[in-house]
Amino acid sequence: MYEPDITVITPTYNLVENEKADDFTLLVNLLDKQTYPYVEHLIMDNASTDETVVLLKEYKNSGFLNFYSAPDNGKYDAINKGLMHAKGKYVSILSCDDFYHDVTAIYDIVNLMEAENADFCFFPAYCTDPKDSSVVFLFNPAIHNIFQAMPCSHQAMFFKREALEKLGYFDTKFKIMADYDLMIRLVMNKFKGVMFNGNVLTYKMSENAIKHSVQVEAECSHIYHKNFRNIYPITDEITDRIVKMAEIPKPLLDRLASYFPQDRDLFFQRYQDMYNLRLQNAKIMKEQERNNRR
Repeated sequence: MYEPDITVITPTYNLVENEKADDFTLLVNLLDKQTYPYVEHLIMDNASTDETVVLLKEYKNSGFLNFYSAPDNGKYDAINKGLMHAKGKYVSILSCDDFYHDVTAIYDIVNLMEAENADFCFFPAYCTDPKDSSVVFLFNPAIHNIFQAMPCSHQAMFFKREALEKLGYFDTKFKIMADYDLMIRLVMNKFKGVMFNGNVLTYKMSENAIKHSVQVEAECSHIYHKNFRNIYPITDEITDRIVKMAEIPKPLLDRLASYFPQDRDLFFQRYQDMYNLRLQNAKIMKEQERNNRR
């Protein structure tokens, strides 16, 4: 019986110089051990200037992967180019230091997506600190909070390639949060998502997101404006409140609830939980500031 292909896309740049070659080797070797037989691993290299291309050629000659090496305009531009080259019905995106720690991961997720006729799938994942791999936490997906915060990492997702084509791929004007924008567009364009209730992935938190928190907030504000402006008169003040406090005006919240028609009550409850958590955190921070002034 025919089984649909999947393409795993990995953007790279100067793996050797940046001391990522060992991480990349782990990714490649574990991907090769997947029980699903039809996996294409596609590397989009940003014209590396060290020995990365030599390493990639060795893996290509051994049948592990295929790669393209040319200048790009950032990670999401590289991923978009990879999507245009991809042959799989489904795609996933892994950085050079991410990996599937469960050998049946792809088999199980593809089977679920086929059974549910899903356009995208999301699942829990272990997230490690980029500076200290011993610091690990479990990131459980929170799809009902998607309009307040990133619901999961893009590494912990599979996509039907056709769905991404219809959306026009990642919006590359967002250099850090283009994945969040894509997730919101998937939901608001009513593509079907399904949760896989298994932890099969370990990934590293984005260093860019940690270093450039101001840019992250600015991009999130633009993402909310871009995606909500057609259903509600959005303002900078509203987007600022969503970014900082996860607070959404009631009329807009009611419209957003329509994207979860089967579980509106759960959507409102999860919204309130997130808002209360941000309020509590804000109070704690203010109290700490007062104590520091004494």
